[in-house]
Amino acid sequence: MSQTTATPTARLPRQIPFIIGNEACERFSFYGMRNILVQFLVSSVILAYVPEAERQGVAKDVFHSFVIGVYFFPLLGGWLSDRWFGKYNTVLWFSLIYCAGHACLALFEDSRNGFYTGLFLIALGSGGIKPLVVSFCGDQFTQANKHLAKLAFDGFYWTINFGSFFASLLMPLFLRNFGPAVAFGIPGVLMFIATFIFWLGRKQYVRVPPTRGEDPHSFFNVARSALLAQAPGQGRAGLLVAGFGVLLALAMLACWALQAAFGISVPYWPADFHFVITACLALGALIAFGGIGVSMQLERARGLHPDAAVDGVRAVLRILIVFALTTPFWSLFDQKASTWVIQGKAMTVPHEAWWWPSWLVKEAGQMQALNPLLIMLLIPFNNMLLYPALRRIGFEPTPLRRMGWGIAFSGVAWIIAGLIQLQIDSGAQTSLALQTWPYLLLTFGEVLVSATALEFAYSQATVAMKGVIMAFWYLTSTFGSLWVLLTNAAVRNDVVTAKIAATGYSENAVLMFFFAAFAFVAALAFAAYARTYPMQDNYRAA
Repeated sequence: MSQTTATPTARLPRQIPFIIGNEACERFSFYGMRNILVQFLVSSVILAYVPEAERQGVAKDVFHSFVIGVYFFPLLGGWLSDRWFGKYNTVLWFSLIYCAGHACLALFEDSRNGFYTGLFLIALGSGGIKPLVVSFCGDQFTQANKHLAKLAFDGFYWTINFGSFFASLLMPLFLRNFGPAVAFGIPGVLMFIATFIFWLGRKQYVRVPPTRGEDPHSFFNVARSALLAQAPGQGRAGLLVAGFGVLLALAMLACWALQAAFGISVPYWPADFHFVITACLALGALIAFGGIGVSMQLERARGLHPDAAVDGVRAVLRILIVFALTTPFWSLFDQKASTWVIQGKAMTVPHEAWWWPSWLVKEAGQMQALNPLLIMLLIPFNNMLLYPALRRIGFEPTPLRRMGWGIAFSGVAWIIAGLIQLQIDSGAQTSLALQTWPYLLLTFGEVLVSATALEFAYSQATVAMKGVIMAFWYLTSTFGSLWVLLTNAAVRNDVVTAKIAATGYSENAVLMFFFAAFAFVAALAFAAYARTYPMQDNYRAA
């Protein structure tokens, strides 16, 4: 790719405000419903069939299953965009599905089927557009003004949290004072406004055409050639590994089907592994073993495809390893809207304190507003103060270094959350204000991981794979919630429950310390891999 020198006088593309405005409203709509979902379900007729003592656990399962869907459907959106419709059309059409999902939540607050249909449509719509809006924003830049892309990506992430802040702060109050129809209806209105703003910029956008499957040297074509090509005197071990992944995925789905459809108990297959868990495990097997198999035989694709295409596939496989190592972070992060909200409800709101804003913050669910508020403060703090200070002392905060440290900070946040839980378990009156500290550390970790990853994922992907690679990035949240569902299923096992009881600590406290340790192990593995990762530059030429 020819390199064009960045122009110092280059200006931010004038269509960027439409994309950022759309994202601010869309994020309000998403977080507005997401952050009240658990507390609504715990007390709603939707879960009336569940014994009251088990409702919190079931509500968490529903929440994380929803999150899995949200971050699974980017695969579909990325594929449709790259192969058929392009980013603009795909975003617009999925946004309309998104609006329909919000309407279902507002209309069917007392109907399990109607409400779950709404959750499915929101997961489909939100997930379908999720990888595309970010990469569509990146498409508006060239080599001449790519130095402004970081500002746009930071601004993009800042507006996400601007919308999320007001949604997190206000929607619990609307749910409390006006009921679920209003609380779920307002996010629906914001999603309609988001779609309208995006449509307004239609004549100004740069639209990179879809590949329509016509690229003979695409990622999937090169990967297929690598797996199927034969080398004289050599077997096809990579194909066997990839085939094993397919068989393993099919076996998992078959185990679930035998139990769910026919009531047949399958040895060594847990009964608690419902469809969402099984499908995610099957997808993970396909990606892991398929990627290993392609990597083993990738050099066989040379000669059948240009060296640049083969090297591009190698780069994508390396990116997937980076992505996989961030999944533990998301298992911690997404629980702030489930586990931390439930913990907060057992704490005391310090209304008597002179510094507590009692006129506004009235319940535990509103503490989630700290996350976007802190992000809006931390992004400029990092860019203007922290990163320059680190560079002055000789430490370059590269994207991979930032992401590794972000995972570690999330672990520290969960240690503090665990200590708070121990205080709650002791029967001592515990102020809700203490949750400020884990929120601060988790948010700092999020800025280092997620805000950085938007820039990292776009710059590392080749032109034909930008939509799909962004979809794989968002898929990390799917597997993050999978870790949570697997852990929740494990603690229903009598043996595990007995071991937790033997520690003398509550199940909640043990799980919090477990997830903290999980994050520290992941941070160490991430740091080890990052030392050998070769960075790429795949912005398009002017």
